[in-house]
Amino acid sequence: MSASGGTKAIVAALGANLAIAAAKFVAFAFSGSSSMLAEGVHSIADSGNQGLLLLGGKKAKRAATAEHPFGYGRERYIYGFLVSIVLFTIGGVFALYEGYEKIHDPHELDNWYWPVGVLIFAIIAEGFSFRTAIKESNELRGKQTWAQFVRRAKAPELPVVLLEDFGALVGLVLALGGVGLTLATGDGIWDGIGTMCIGALLVLIALVLAAETKSLLLGEAAGPEQVAQIRAAVVDGTVVTRVIHMRTLHLGPDELLVAAKIAVQHDDTATEIADAINAAEARIREAVPIARVIYLEPDIYHEATAAAGADPSKTPGGE
Repeated sequence: MSASGGTKAIVAALGANLAIAAAKFVAFAFSGSSSMLAEGVHSIADSGNQGLLLLGGKKAKRAATAEHPFGYGRERYIYGFLVSIVLFTIGGVFALYEGYEKIHDPHELDNWYWPVGVLIFAIIAEGFSFRTAIKESNELRGKQTWAQFVRRAKAPELPVVLLEDFGALVGLVLALGGVGLTLATGDGIWDGIGTMCIGALLVLIALVLAAETKSLLLGEAAGPEQVAQIRAAVVDGTVVTRVIHMRTLHLGPDELLVAAKIAVQHDDTATEIADAINAAEARIREAVPIARVIYLEPDIYHEATAAAGADPSKTPGGE
């Protein structure tokens, strides 16, 4: 997995979640808190999710084959989508069910210091994991807001870890609130309400992740800045005079396909056109290194023909 895949953030989150899950189940065993049980299952689900992300990164490195000539880069998108399903079913739905059961059959907590101590420990551990994810994301985020980064990132791992860690921290606060209100009022219904809130939060995060990874699976184009760089690199002003239309597609987070019809002079020789295309491909790869698969088709551009046909300016990637 490339550095942009956020391997360090994934490993940090995996280590934190395994330790936290064990502590939460111990606290549940001693206290009977449904919030602790839901949080324990949440941490197990998160650990499985990080395992899926690491597996997807490994599978994406496989070399292209005759059956898959563009490689396996999209494996990372597939496993990112699986993460959203796991988070929804195992984490969110289970927490909603457990909270519902606790509200209908509330009981006081035993050994309250176990869940409180574990929750404080978990907040510290998750905070460390979240800090690591933020640090790695800032190296790629640039001037984007956090919402823009999650929506536009082509590598799914960092947005997944960011949202998981954020959800985990908020969930821990909700669990602590549920346990605290149960202790203060002596009514176990608050523990169930806290558990229901955790479930709703996890379902919401899972839906956001599913929407974003679905978009990546369908195939997203390069960002506006990269498209502008590619356009500028194609035209040399001598043989290649303009881009008639262009399409880009992410074959994976670190691999971009570029297909464009370019305008050349009517009296250029085949050798001149071939040399110009080779030079244009070299300029594109220098400007946007992840543009690894490039197809350039030469054509003669006619203003009258363009005006009579479909308007390129209204076509995605058109000029």
